[in-house]
Amino acid sequence: MKNIVVLVSGGGTNLQRIIDCIESGEIPNAQISLVVADRECFGLQRAENSGIKNVLIKRGKDFSENLSKILPEDTDLIVLAGFLSILNKEFCENFSGKIINIHPALLPKFGGKGMWGHHVHEAVLKAGEKQSGATVHYVTSGIDEGEIILQKSFDISEHETPESLAEKIHAIEYEIFPEAINLVLNKDKW
Repeated sequence: MKNIVVLVSGGGTNLQRIIDCIESGEIPNAQISLVVADRECFGLQRAENSGIKNVLIKRGKDFSENLSKILPEDTDLIVLAGFLSILNKEFCENFSGKIINIHPALLPKFGGKGMWGHHVHEAVLKAGEKQSGATVHYVTSGIDEGEIILQKSFDISEHETPESLAEKIHAIEYEIFPEAINLVLNKDKW
């Protein structure tokens, strides 16, 4: 059984999708052993509702150090699911190849500091992009710079809004996140 730790900052819709995929067997031989939030959020309640141990670690310069102290030793994968804090370089290096994130754009475009949620969608539309989508990638100390695991795109319609983009991207995230988790968990290096 592979142990997953999920980090959240918001509503936890991607967390819920992962929970549902584990329960249905879409993500086989895995369990979420811990959910960690960096602020009060509904993601913690989703974990509680599913009987998953959950912890709030206030965001700040010592977040990564505090997270290291409570991570289960048998953690196979750390999943950032709508997690907004930046993990420090030491943490990223210590868990290299074991941390993944989902980003609401087609990286390497529209990544980096400040590129989250509606900020990404507004930037994509302002740039006149013809396509958008979502990317699952490994986490490194460079924001949104890690190797891409999976990516899926769609054509942007003429009358697209940040809200309609967000809705389409959520649907793609729900599709590719479980698939990427399976790919990483079943790599030979584990």
